[in-house]
Amino acid sequence: MNHHHNLEIRTRGKGLYPFTREVAQWVASTGVETGLLTIFLQHTSASLIIQENADPDVVLDLADFFERLAPENDPRYRHTTEGPDDMPSHLRAALTQTHLSIPAIGRRMVLGTWQGIYLFEHRGHSQRRSVVLHLLA
Repeated sequence: MNHHHNLEIRTRGKGLYPFTREVAQWVASTGVETGLLTIFLQHTSASLIIQENADPDVVLDLADFFERLAPENDPRYRHTTEGPDDMPSHLRAALTQTHLSIPAIGRRMVLGTWQGIYLFEHRGHSQRRSVVLHLLA
């Protein structure tokens, strides 16, 4: 049995946006006892990560690290069509993931105690991001 659902996540610029709760509610609503959840982001300038959800400094440090790793306004970038955050956004997305796989058991995702699901927005201005959830029972 397959289940799917689309989520829209609105961002307010660069940063990590948690959406574990929304996914957990949907997984529980399907009634699937055991399965595999795939979360897929339909964009190339944002990404998905599973990361610690207890200490907010972790996500701030991650965002700061990626700012240093793929800085804006690097004169070596050729692709700058949509502004100075365009190519760095693609680089950051390439270094992370656009999909996640998470086991589901007992109508719940099997995440670790301190793990949360985040959309990692790499663009500097507000976006509407589309995420597809697919649960295979």
